[in-house]
Amino acid sequence: MSGAEAETDRLIEELLAGKHRALARVISKIEDRAPGYRDLVSALHEHTGDATVVGITGSPGAGKSTLVDKMAETYRRRGETVGVIAIDPSSPFTGGAVLGDRIRMASNVGDMDVFFRSMSARGTLGGLSTATTDAVKALDAFGKDRIIIETVGAGQNEVDIVGTADTVAVLVPPSSGDDVQMLKAGILEIADVFVVNKADMEGADRTVQELKEMVHMRDASPLAGTAGHHGMDESALSDDEEDDDGERDGWEPPVVETVAKTGDGVEGFLDTLVDHRAWLESSGELESRRRERTEEEIRRLLRAEAADLVREEVDARGGLDAYVDAVLDRETDPYAVAAEVTAPIRDCVGDARE
Repeated sequence: MSGAEAETDRLIEELLAGKHRALARVISKIEDRAPGYRDLVSALHEHTGDATVVGITGSPGAGKSTLVDKMAETYRRRGETVGVIAIDPSSPFTGGAVLGDRIRMASNVGDMDVFFRSMSARGTLGGLSTATTDAVKALDAFGKDRIIIETVGAGQNEVDIVGTADTVAVLVPPSSGDDVQMLKAGILEIADVFVVNKADMEGADRTVQELKEMVHMRDASPLAGTAGHHGMDESALSDDEEDDDGERDGWEPPVVETVAKTGDGVEGFLDTLVDHRAWLESSGELESRRRERTEEEIRRLLRAEAADLVREEVDARGGLDAYVDAVLDRETDPYAVAAEVTAPIRDCVGDARE
């Protein structure tokens, strides 16, 4: 056994034994894509699947960090362990998190059962780094009961969080209502729960009402139920599967109010998350979502592997400069170049399939 293999085995053993230092080292390797990180994630995979993963997203200034802090504090009072991954903006110079491991979990300082980690968005869509999914697996294998992912919150790109969390809460700050009307359709669709934080501020009641109207209008749309995120396709339900009101047995995102700074409403918000989890399990939606996420994860990894193979082939041919010159001189075209470069890879795959 090589030294690297021995280190991997030791890290896995210590992580599964509940040593936070090993968890921190594993996540560092995952984030840095250090040699051996794939072996780590692969070995941890069989130990995952028990944690509840919640995504917290929303516009900057909505109070996401404060709410996450209070969520962790409340979970701990309930006797549950917590892992928090906060996706920070990337430094244009180092690629690391600008805010670093910022001191924002004020209520949980010194509590070893609350593991907090800032990770760099690295410029990826929606602020979710490609390492986030693997970091969640590490926290899950470690045995954290609740895993919270807090995103940067950069417009419609927040839909990326759907690929990682079981339940997505979208925070909306109190306003005159204009901000609610500007919510993109994609953001509206990913929300399992809407949270009007800072509910003690002026405009909160109006924001709550407008959100409820938007949810009602969405569910009343002829396209409701076809997207497959909040409810099953209506055609898949028989008449006796309707609820007492004759409505489709789906999940209508509730609108809850919190004042995270004081903790008001946080208990009720967490109860709503429990209700959503129960619905996911009873409706079969949890299994469906996890299957979709796994499929997308495999596709993403396949794309990355294929890109690496193509990059190696291009480098072996001396780079793209000669091809670029030929294209600009109209001696060939981009499609022909792509076909030529990938031909050896395609042939090898075809031979292996046969």
